Amino acid sequence: MKAVFLDRGSFPDGVSFRLPASVTEVIEYNNTSLQQVAERIKDADIVLTNKALIDANALYTADHLRLIQVMATGTNNVDLVACEARGIRVQNVAGYSTISVPEHTFAMLLALRRNLTCYLDDVKAGKWAQAEYFCFLDHPIKDLSGSTLCIIGGGTLGQKVAGIARAFGMNVVFAERKHTNIIRDGYVSFENAIARADVISINCPLTDDTKNLISHAEFALMKPTCLLLNISRGGIVDEQALVTAFNHHTIAGAAFDVATQEPMPINHPLQALSQRPDFLLTPHIAWASSESMQTLANMAMDKIAHFINGDHLNDVHIDVTQTDVTQTDGTQ
Repeated sequence: MKAVFLDRGSFPDGVSFRLPASVTEVIEYNNTSLQQVAERIKDADIVLTNKALIDANALYTADHLRLIQVMATGTNNVDLVACEARGIRVQNVAGYSTISVPEHTFAMLLALRRNLTCYLDDVKAGKWAQAEYFCFLDHPIKDLSGSTLCIIGGGTLGQKVAGIARAFGMNVVFAERKHTNIIRDGYVSFENAIARADVISINCPLTDDTKNLISHAEFALMKPTCLLLNISRGGIVDEQALVTAFNHHTIAGAAFDVATQEPMPINHPLQALSQRPDFLLTPHIAWASSESMQTLANMAMDKIAHFINGDHLNDVHIDVTQTDVTQTDGTQ
């Protein structure tokens, strides 16, 4: 049995992938363009992909292909309709980053709330050495305790973020879906939650319903002291509206780990914001602690082993338990 990993280079060398012994041939490519996929998978039984695209044309000549193991939660890089038509099983991995993503969320939040980047930069610039007193207080420092956190997305990650927030003494509210008059127990209306929040954390998937979920109208509702965290998916926040909010001083700060274009081109709107001390930008790494990545790899290998050992259903097997607008897991 032959396995092909199309973009092994998207994981560090320290992450190990132990395929079942019945897979006697393994070919790993650092990365694979769409034009290269068909040639590389044409005689494979199993294909592993993180973000490499697999379209219907590539599948057309893959006569031996039985399984595509997506090394992530998102499966938008695979033509699922074509796979189902050809009897190719597709498996994803969910639930591997339920520690890494919330920890990254609070790393970003604390850096904003306590102005850490400003103080770190000032110390490096020698400002502390020139201070009149034992410290200098040029940038405001605020506690998390007593502030209100609005969480958009009440699934596994949202609940984990809520738990950490409560440990810090924050008041937590979950925002109901936008444009609905039905308010579920434990939720408040979307507009009310946005208006009450000192911090907003986005923990929902990108869908047709959540595209540009936060735009000009929502920024107008926010307190000017509010912080916005998007550690979920690019496109949920209207990026041009975010730029406008910063320019008009209607938001105090934001931290993003995602963008509409990844890798982010140098002329992307968020690149200009990244020069500001009140905007933090990381390159889609919230999911990527060493422990999280190895957990992902282990879960994927287990899924492949189960498939080889008799789970031969010719259907698309996507873990959808975490993909509701209020339930999402993983940011990869």
